[in-house]
Amino acid sequence: MPRYLSLVRIDEKNAPAEGPSAELMQRMGELIEEMTKAGVLLDTAGLTPTEQGTRVHYEGGRISVTDGPFTETKEVVGGYALIQAKDKAEAVEWTKRFLKVHEPHWTVTCEVREVAEG
Repeated sequence: MPRYLSLVRIDEKNAPAEGPSAELMQRMGELIEEMTKAGVLLDTAGLTPTEQGTRVHYEGGRISVTDGPFTETKEVVGGYALIQAKDKAEAVEWTKRFLKVHEPHWTVTCEVREVAEG
C-alpha cells in the first residue's frame, strides 16, 4: 500500500500567538486516534519554529549553512503526517479531515506527496 507524506505548511507570522486552542488539540487527538486505529497514520509531528531551524544548501559544489528564522519565506513546514492509504484520493480525504479540525482563523496548507518506493 502506498505511503503519502502530508507536509503541513503554515504562515508563522500570522499563526495565532497563543498556539492551538485546547478544543483544537482535543479534535486533533481524536482524529489521530481514529487514523491510528484505522491503520492509516504511520507517524505525525509538529515542528519547532524556524528560528530554531537551520538550512543546509548545496549549489555549484558548495555547501552553505543558514540558521533561522528565514525571513524571506512566507510559508514554512510546521509539521507532517506520514499516511498509508490505498491511493492518493484517500490520502487527500484524510488530509482534508486534518484541516477541518482547525478553527476558521487558521491558515494551513497541506501538500500531499506520494513516497517514492524502491
